[in-house]
Amino acid sequence: MNKKINLIIGSGVLGAYLALELLKNKEEVIVTTRSIKKKIKNYHYLKIQKKVKFIKLDVSKKTKIKKIINEFNPDKIFYFAGQSSLTKSLKDKKGTLLSHFEGTKNFLDIIKQENLKIKFFKANSGYIFSPKKGLIDINCKFSTNSNPYIKAQQMTFKLIKKYRKFGLNLFNLVFMQIESPLRPKEFFIKKVCLGAKNKKKIEVGNINSYRDYSWITEIVKATMLLSQLNAKDFIISAGKKMSGKEILSMSYNLNKLDYKKYFIIKKKFYRKNEDKILINSNKNSLYLKKKFNFKFKIFGNRLINKMYKNL
Repeated sequence: MNKKINLIIGSGVLGAYLALELLKNKEEVIVTTRSIKKKIKNYHYLKIQKKVKFIKLDVSKKTKIKKIINEFNPDKIFYFAGQSSLTKSLKDKKGTLLSHFEGTKNFLDIIKQENLKIKFFKANSGYIFSPKKGLIDINCKFSTNSNPYIKAQQMTFKLIKKYRKFGLNLFNLVFMQIESPLRPKEFFIKKVCLGAKNKKKIEVGNINSYRDYSWITEIVKATMLLSQLNAKDFIISAGKKMSGKEILSMSYNLNKLDYKKYFIIKKKFYRKNEDKILINSNKNSLYLKKKFNFKFKIFGNRLINKMYKNL
């Protein structure tokens, strides 16, 4: 029996953990990246670098995309590439749009032209939605935030829905905050846990906002389960909220420290037009419970503990 073949676009943290899960399932994994030398460190950390095939790809090059699809004939494509920082997108608007919208469109055009039955999954962000009383669901109105990253993801979300009408197997996978030890050190929870572990004072922004944090291994398990279903849009997260203040308190408490003595508020870390509360409505995860008897277990204090111990 031939192995199922998966093409992961982008070699970031989410793709690396997904590759690990796919390999456990005895599936084949090909990963495309703009720079092979820089990005396979995630795969080294997970000790799977020798089990994955890496290929250099510029998603703006349609002919290269077509060549890779024809060569490997993947069952599933996970488009997990693209600028992932709201702050950095302000300095690179063109690159942000290219990495999300134009890259995705190039893949979809080829799938449509070749009439391929490939399942295509595009990672997206919960920031594209405007919450109702702090909660979002897949039918919420789009956020009016003009951040280039948010705008590019909104365009891509609509693009997936448009091309799905042609009978293509296309999925929007909307994620909230995803945490793992491989997160860049400037990301809030990792930054706080490092500060707590090293007994250092850190600079932070707004600590009174609430966000929805999930652990990477549960996110990829949920993604694997959803990949069995028919094309649809999904929000994948634990649906539990934590404030910046709570994260500080829990993290520094692990080292028996009073968090109030270990942080300084800096306005430079504040984001414009930021929602105070942005959480996935629990009803979005009911299908995981009903269909697969799956529910998120790592959130809150347990998530902070896992990050702290894994650093």
